Amino acid sequence: MAIKIGYVGTDGRSFLAALETGRSLSELYPGDYEGLVVRGTPAMPPFANRQHWPIGFIPTADNSPEAYAAALIRSFDRGELDIALVMPEALLFHGLVDQVTAAGYGDKIIGLDRQGAFLEADKIAGKELCQAAGIPVAPQWTTVNAKDYQAVLNICLEYLHEYGGVVLKYPYSAGGKGARIILQTWEIREVYDLLIHDYKEDYTGLFGRKGPWPLLVEARMAGVEISFTILADKNGNFHILPTAMDYPERFEGPPGLNNPITGGMGAISPHPLESTELLELAAQAIARPLIKTLQERSLLRPTVLYPGCFVSFTDNFQPKAIRVCEINIRPGEPEFQPVVKRLRNLGALLQAMVAGRLNEVEPEVRRDQISLCLALVTGPGGPKQQKGYPWSLTKGEPLEIDFDYCAKKNITVIPSAMEWEDGVGFKSDGSRVAYLVANTTVKAGQKPGTAVEILRQRLLTAFDRAKIRVVPREDSQGNRLALRRDIGHHYALAESLRAR
Repeated sequence: MAIKIGYVGTDGRSFLAALETGRSLSELYPGDYEGLVVRGTPAMPPFANRQHWPIGFIPTADNSPEAYAAALIRSFDRGELDIALVMPEALLFHGLVDQVTAAGYGDKIIGLDRQGAFLEADKIAGKELCQAAGIPVAPQWTTVNAKDYQAVLNICLEYLHEYGGVVLKYPYSAGGKGARIILQTWEIREVYDLLIHDYKEDYTGLFGRKGPWPLLVEARMAGVEISFTILADKNGNFHILPTAMDYPERFEGPPGLNNPITGGMGAISPHPLESTELLELAAQAIARPLIKTLQERSLLRPTVLYPGCFVSFTDNFQPKAIRVCEINIRPGEPEFQPVVKRLRNLGALLQAMVAGRLNEVEPEVRRDQISLCLALVTGPGGPKQQKGYPWSLTKGEPLEIDFDYCAKKNITVIPSAMEWEDGVGFKSDGSRVAYLVANTTVKAGQKPGTAVEILRQRLLTAFDRAKIRVVPREDSQGNRLALRRDIGHHYALAESLRAR
């Protein structure tokens, strides 16, 4: 009988994880696994049916933690679900795991409970835990009352002088958009004002108008940004999955006022600088002390940890040092998508996690393959001249997909912010509408950068030929979708940098 694994959430990583759980065949860990999406979006069931993909769906009454908990408990009661992996961090912050555990199914759900969720929910407390565990973080950081502009200004000037950059962080849940980078003095006031504008309502809800508003201020770290997906079980066994390189900025180039950090515009796995030495450094400097500290504080349970790091290199890209900028407590989006596309045994790994025997199952990785994921987002235009993602968005426009073309080119289209209307079909719901995901095999004697460039062009060609498009209201021949064209290009850059 198949082990039924539910991926909780409404985004593309839940859908793709469920798909690959059901259709990936392990050569080392045979087993029958079925992937299900818990809630998803209205477009996902008809999308899966259209493709004849082996994905099940478990509905919820609404998007609240209570509704998710009721659906999970009911499914566990009926034997319709064996394991659940929680994807959205907000559900963990608001006690989804606690509710399921109280119903007697805590050994079936993967994710930290409310007590441990502070690692991501409160970046200041997470930073303090890292320091207590001996995990390297930014060379200098502090907290300040966000209302005190003079104090913020003074710290920014100091960090700009000492480190060449400063990062202001709204320290609570911000969907990956709470970090604001300042690289020159002239930006301080404008970046500060924009952050206060964006989070004034959140601050007021948490602390009222009169109380202090905590703001995390960090010295900007140098090096290469690399995140690590760590699977851990209740006994402290862990594995670091293949890395992925994220592209969080909306456009190509450094982040700034006109190039904000978004939920992610794409990813490629493995990271072009991944190596055995890098993974061992991450294990020694981050994974082991972090898991040990969680265990000592009785906070450890089956979980996914996702620390975002900066890595310094020496001697032709041998890793020299690593620092953590923040720790997330769920798989990254969209980084988890290309990682999942390279795994043969995701189901077996999750089964071992809840059983406390992760030490008995190794990640089975398609090591000769590289996976690329492009986010297709809502572009500018519309009845109110919307700026497009991640600002003002046009919604409700029809989506057209050439499924036959994508299948012929081995491109997997993953639905995300998408709706379904009977008689109309798929429609855009704004933000990150869909993803294009594909793998390539690096042939013997072929440079990875060459293989990636061919893969990139395959995906970009599908977009340029309008094989997937959102039809604008004002132009029936146009395409509302937009993307970043540089995703994956860093493979070629990495090869050009290496000593010959």
